[in-house]
Amino acid sequence: MKVLKISLMSLIALGLVFSFAYAAGNVEKGKALFNDPKFAGGTAGKSCASCHPDGKGLEKAAEKKEWKTPAGPAKTLKEAVNLCIVNALKGKALEPKSEEMKNIVAYIKSLEKKKM
Repeated sequence: MKVLKISLMSLIALGLVFSFAYAAGNVEKGKALFNDPKFAGGTAGKSCASCHPDGKGLEKAAEKKEWKTPAGPAKTLKEAVNLCIVNALKGKALEPKSEEMKNIVAYIKSLEKKKM
């Protein structure tokens, strides 16, 4: 009985770890989106990296409480991402809970670790 209980608890813990990792987004997929000029249906021929090569200028984006974008202020990182998609990339705003949004936000948050 003890072995069964330990096995069950281990499976639950493992499931929680994977669900949190999945919910947080995929950094590599986010990086690919960041560099894709067709991201979110963009028609400007630019990617996020056109204005932020190698994430330049976004190193502290994860810790901000408010963002100033060329298109105006944003109260959340997701809102700032969508302002850039719509205005700079000429694309369609992402649903805040979409996988693409989770992935691009995960990549932007990972840039904090690269700051010097």
